[in-house]
Amino acid sequence: MAGTMRKVSLRNLGAHKLRLLLTVLSVVLGTSFVAGSLIFTSTIGRSFNDIFDNVAIGVDAQVSSSNQSNGLTSDLGVPQSVVDKIQSDKAALGVDRVQVGYTGTIAIADSTGKAMQSGGAPIVGANWVPTDQALDPNGVRITQGRAPSGPNEIVLNESAATKGSLKVGSRTKVVVENGDGTPRDVTVVGLTKMPGATSGYIEADFDAATARSLFSDGKHVGTVQVSAASGVTPDQLKQRLAQAFPDQKVQTGDEVRQQTKDAINQFLQIFNYILLSFAAIGLIVGTFIIYNTFSMIVAQRVKELALLRAVGASRPQVTRSVLFEAFVVGLIGSVVGFAIGIGLAAGLQAILSSTGAGLPSGDLAITPTAVIACLLVGIVVTMVSAYAPARRAAQVSPVEAMRESQTDGASSLRVRTLIGALLAVLGFAAIFSGATGKGGQAAGLVGLGAVVIIVAVVMGAPALSQPVIGALGSVIGRPFGKLGRLARTNAVRNPRRTAATAFALTLGLMLVAVIGTLGSSFKATIDSAVRSDVTADVILTGGDQMGLPPASSATLAKLDGVKDVVQLRNVPVRIGGSDSVGTAPTGDLSTVLKLAVTQGSSTIGANSVLVSDKFASANGLKVGSPVELATRFGTKANPTVTGIYTESALSGPFMLGGSAYSQLVPKQLERSWVTLVKVTDGAQVAQVQARIGDAMKDYLTIKVQTPKEFANAQSSQIDQMLLVLYGMLGLSLVIAVLGIINTLALSVVERKREIGMLRAVGMLRKQVRRTIYLESILISIFGALLGMIIGVAIGWCLVRTFREWIPDISAVIPWPTILFTLVMAAVVGMAAALWPGIRAARTRPLEAIADL
Repeated sequence: MAGTMRKVSLRNLGAHKLRLLLTVLSVVLGTSFVAGSLIFTSTIGRSFNDIFDNVAIGVDAQVSSSNQSNGLTSDLGVPQSVVDKIQSDKAALGVDRVQVGYTGTIAIADSTGKAMQSGGAPIVGANWVPTDQALDPNGVRITQGRAPSGPNEIVLNESAATKGSLKVGSRTKVVVENGDGTPRDVTVVGLTKMPGATSGYIEADFDAATARSLFSDGKHVGTVQVSAASGVTPDQLKQRLAQAFPDQKVQTGDEVRQQTKDAINQFLQIFNYILLSFAAIGLIVGTFIIYNTFSMIVAQRVKELALLRAVGASRPQVTRSVLFEAFVVGLIGSVVGFAIGIGLAAGLQAILSSTGAGLPSGDLAITPTAVIACLLVGIVVTMVSAYAPARRAAQVSPVEAMRESQTDGASSLRVRTLIGALLAVLGFAAIFSGATGKGGQAAGLVGLGAVVIIVAVVMGAPALSQPVIGALGSVIGRPFGKLGRLARTNAVRNPRRTAATAFALTLGLMLVAVIGTLGSSFKATIDSAVRSDVTADVILTGGDQMGLPPASSATLAKLDGVKDVVQLRNVPVRIGGSDSVGTAPTGDLSTVLKLAVTQGSSTIGANSVLVSDKFASANGLKVGSPVELATRFGTKANPTVTGIYTESALSGPFMLGGSAYSQLVPKQLERSWVTLVKVTDGAQVAQVQARIGDAMKDYLTIKVQTPKEFANAQSSQIDQMLLVLYGMLGLSLVIAVLGIINTLALSVVERKREIGMLRAVGMLRKQVRRTIYLESILISIFGALLGMIIGVAIGWCLVRTFREWIPDISAVIPWPTILFTLVMAAVVGMAAALWPGIRAARTRPLEAIADL
């Protein structure tokens, strides 16, 4: 009997190819994204691993600074005394050869004089190590030209030279982030081949003396790499060096390679989580489509299943029969999804490569993990989705089922509605409770409430669909008369199916609303802060990887029309056991920025500090209090609090005087993140801005903007991030459209006799189509309304939790996005109904009436 049931299931699938195709597509869209995510990240990870397998080759041990960089400033490196000690004690330490490295962030111009872009990959300057002196004989080598021999000569890696249209003999400019950052004219005297260099990586090497002057303070080196003497193992060498220099970080070459790999893999893991989260959204939405599909299939086959029961099939066999169909659908969908996922990974890799993202290229890494994950996800999701309909089918007795056709959704909604209402109350209580707090815990509470609300929607949406669609139908359907009333009746006839169909749009548009609310709130906060706090006329900012060098300030001060120049420099410190980053202005801050001082004076003395109200409260400070600040460089300062101000998005936690800043931050590492310029009275801002732009061209990466342009640039960056998120959320909307098509198409089959009778009593084909269109539009708008209302509520509450980090932030509801989304929901409903509507209109009256 089991074999017979399997044959029946397979023949049933083969007899309904269109239904099979629609169901398989819902599985494909989810699994393809899972496969694509895993394959893409595995490919990039393997490519990076291949690159880093060539790092530190020939190095048995490496000595570097034990201070961990926080990404805000470079490290000073290893003291020169350590190098001298290693050189003098080679025999005792077991060292054979020593190689010193100097590195720093730079900007370099291409052949047109514009800064070269790396797509996020590092752009570094370093010291050239001759091949005969390098620990790795197969490492970087010169392929054209010669080694650098003077302060204005560099060698450049081949891929960077190609990108910048530079060659041996080309003259260009280099700006070094460390030191004063004065632009330097250099000549490319050689091209290098780097094993495994990424597509965007840029490295310009200077001779040792020049690199030391540019990338160190003369008292430190970047790293010290050594090879072991004969008979000494890398681990033994590491132990000896660690004992001799306990304040430094000592690693073997293998550990250096592994550390670099781990850092990249951690980044890729985060990237993978982001991709997989959107795949999860697709799968969740796909689950409801599959559930809907199997519910309708079972309802349409109730007589067929009852006949099987009558001829001897047991309830478990009927259940297993439906689950076997789900297994076949899931298997086919997973296989097809995996194939499409390979194409998605290849396409994403090609897109990132063409845009110069700086990622390495390589063959696709199709791993067993990706294959197994894709198959498991597709099959399990499909079978879980089909279980409830299969179990319901087995519960129907043969005699009752043969009496009349049944449809799913006739049972009471009372219990699930009560559960949904209770969960909705708990969910909204959680998100609004989170909105009253600040920080990570409050945001976590909002997130938990959001999950509960989503479950509440699943449970309560069927009951909610009846009054909401009824009200929508009264408004939207009124111009269409009886057709509008018929569409409204059809839309609420099976509330479970309607809710499950609409849920795809609800979930997708809920996320759109959350992201849109966050984005509009952040943009409004930035715009408000710039308009209310900044009194400067021109704002200068650095590039993606470069700060503003001190030399640029001196250049600005000499320009005609420039009155005040104030650079805001980062100050990373440790106070009271926690890290904080403040600001040290170079001039009179009051001329370019409004500071709402509530206590004390707004004047920043040489050895004084102004602190925000939040920072003062957290550290128990008041006017007159001494503050002990320390850095990871080992430097300390004890400024006195002379004023307390209200913290804003631009002011930061504290403002430090120049003398205290010099005590904390070594001169080699001084740099600012923004420069504010006030023009002289009567000068034209546009003319002064153009003058500043011309003067800053040699610094390559500096952007010169008005406050309005600065705010728009920040908002533009947020818009770019939102665009990526919206694009990825588009997957769920594609699945939503598929779900509506699927549901309506199967609904047309289910209502074939009804449509035939309507045609028989005079309904025209265009009227049939119009009814289907209206029904789809009503379902789509219901799903969109539900998603937008819930999404805005969650987004509003989530924004309020950000007050811990952005005190001035306030929630801004993106009304244009909401209105546009509702209109597009109607368009989506119309588009999704085109094919089912045409199919319904082609129903022949006599055949439909006889088809029973």
